[in-house]
Amino acid sequence: MIDEQFLNSLSTPEKESFKQGLEALINQTYVIEEEYKTLNESYLSLQTFIRQIVETLPNALWVLDVSGEIFLQNSEAEANAGLLEHIDTTQGHHEVEFNEATYLIKIVQKGDKTIISATDITGEKRKERLASMGQVAAHLSHEIRNPIGSISLLTSTLFKKVDIATKPIVLEMKKAIWRVERIIKATLLFSKGIQPSMGSFFLDELGAECEEALSHYTYTKEIALKVDLPHLAYQGDKDLLSLVFQNLLFNAIDAIEEDDNDTGTITLSYVKEGEFHCLDMHDSGKPIENSNILFEPFKTTKTKGNGLGLALSLQIIQAHEGLITLQENPKAFRILLP
Repeated sequence: MIDEQFLNSLSTPEKESFKQGLEALINQTYVIEEEYKTLNESYLSLQTFIRQIVETLPNALWVLDVSGEIFLQNSEAEANAGLLEHIDTTQGHHEVEFNEATYLIKIVQKGDKTIISATDITGEKRKERLASMGQVAAHLSHEIRNPIGSISLLTSTLFKKVDIATKPIVLEMKKAIWRVERIIKATLLFSKGIQPSMGSFFLDELGAECEEALSHYTYTKEIALKVDLPHLAYQGDKDLLSLVFQNLLFNAIDAIEEDDNDTGTITLSYVKEGEFHCLDMHDSGKPIENSNILFEPFKTTKTKGNGLGLALSLQIIQAHEGLITLQENPKAFRILLP
């Protein structure tokens, strides 16, 4: 409040000057207030802009204050809140395993803030692992192929010379060798990549190949194979597609062998759906334990097998621009060929 006695002591020109100065001060106060509002809005806008940038990052990002509390984080970080507890902030770049995934951790100090980013590199690690395993498998397959070829030739010769009582033993040897040769072939195909050689054949020939393959496979239960495929011309790689259905057939046999029942049934049937030829392989055996790793190379829940059969089958079907799917109830693999 301005003192009235002070005002009365001023001359008229002094009062006018004082009045003008007071108005200028008030106006300047309004200007400062508007600038503060603008500056505050700019600050809030900058904060929003920074948050939007942080949200667009594909990796989880945390900013910690000097006490280790979260100052800023994006939604990816919120979705992986438990990951932060596994990160050692005293290290630089390192990798952390969390929820069956691998993360690359980067830590940067900026003033009193600690910036932590976590990038999911599970796919890259998987590719590295598969490449390494593929190289080892291919090398072993090359080393094994020649002696197995010699053993196969000697076994065939032996089968012709032994007496009738010994022939079943040699026959089982031939089946075991045939199985090893298939594994070698599958491994080399997987490591080199699928390059189909297209030609014309009939779909029912795939059924005949399965029936022939059945005679080379060892199993203990009574298994009935029912094949119902049409005599329909198709353009594709017969050898590769035969390998797919043999893989499915042997998986079905193994599932029946691991089941509690003494007998089992496998059915290979056909149906036309739109532009696709659909071939279904049903079996009455044990259900699939973990469908998530079904087509993962070198992963299997079976007591037999190397985990390459379905992975290779998927590659072959994709090379024919088709699809392979699992139906769990009732259990069946469906192959869709265009």
